[in-house]
Amino acid sequence: MSQPPRAEPRPPGRRIRVLVVDDSRTVRRRIVAALEADHELEVVGEAADGEAAIALCAQLRPDVITLDMMMPKGSGLAVTEHVMAYCPTPILIVSASLERGGALGTFDALSAGAVDVLDKPSAGASGGDAGGAWDLRLVTAVKRVARIKVITHLRRKLRPAPLPRPADGAHAAPVGEGFCRAIAIGASTGGPSAIADALRPLPASFPVPILLVLHIGAPFAPAFAEWLAGQLSLPVSIAADGEPLARPGVRLAMPDRHLVVRQGRLRLTADPERHSCRPSVDVLFESVAGELGERAIGCLLTGMGRDGAEGMLAMKRAGAMTLAQDESSSVVFGMPREAIARGAAHHILPVGVIGPTLLALSRSRRESP
Repeated sequence: MSQPPRAEPRPPGRRIRVLVVDDSRTVRRRIVAALEADHELEVVGEAADGEAAIALCAQLRPDVITLDMMMPKGSGLAVTEHVMAYCPTPILIVSASLERGGALGTFDALSAGAVDVLDKPSAGASGGDAGGAWDLRLVTAVKRVARIKVITHLRRKLRPAPLPRPADGAHAAPVGEGFCRAIAIGASTGGPSAIADALRPLPASFPVPILLVLHIGAPFAPAFAEWLAGQLSLPVSIAADGEPLARPGVRLAMPDRHLVVRQGRLRLTADPERHSCRPSVDVLFESVAGELGERAIGCLLTGMGRDGAEGMLAMKRAGAMTLAQDESSSVVFGMPREAIARGAAHHILPVGVIGPTLLALSRSRRESP
């Protein structure tokens, strides 16, 4: 089967055409007003339910869709699945993050091909500084999403690949006696789906702790941890300050705190942002390089920007094994590309091959020279 076509790039100089989808007229008016206040954006249509959203997407061919999750005549997930199958368009989920069902559905939609998520404004943020800050976040997110070339079906299944052979001078070690003490993973835009795809092959008995930094809005972090736990055999939790590193499972960095490893424990810090990010992938990777050296694996997945590239290089220089997601399976190839350009990645892999590779590498022990 041929590679699905990517969306055609928007001609330079043309305004970004946006379709606004929400069943609340009040929310639609708020979104439309915020977008139309920016001269680079143009609202070309509004829809109050899923069926209208699908019809208008096919008719108007917008550059971006802002999409509510909880609607009549088709949920945000149903709309996302249809749009990505028949009319691939970058989708920004604008969700009421405090509603559990909507929040969990948001990550299903991201897994189905939506690009990013933004929490809805609070009821009291209709104007003033708070309202203006949310408007700016919305405009920035729409412009960011518009630059992404989506494909027809992001959840395409990759054929299983054979497990990689251990490197020369390595021998297999039984589970529980592996050379690796921790796996550090970083991701941003497109990350929820990539993380799930990468970690899904790992069994419930996988003993190596996995430390995860994902650039995601604070209101969505607990729902993401719950959603990811439903996708994996491994336990998933938000990292707690002072807990032992050695505990198996996936630990997600807390929003607005860096996650680092110090003296065999996880630490959460309020140190300054790196690349405008806190938590930062670079900060995690650098701490793992310093604490664990060659007894770690670093993995950098899809994302915009360059967070993680220097940290992955530090891990490689310290002797750790490093993996980067390849361009063909990345929603945004920015972060992996930056790491690859620095020579920080030992292996560049499709996301569907990363899980088996982590399993094989974590069970290998390299001999000292």
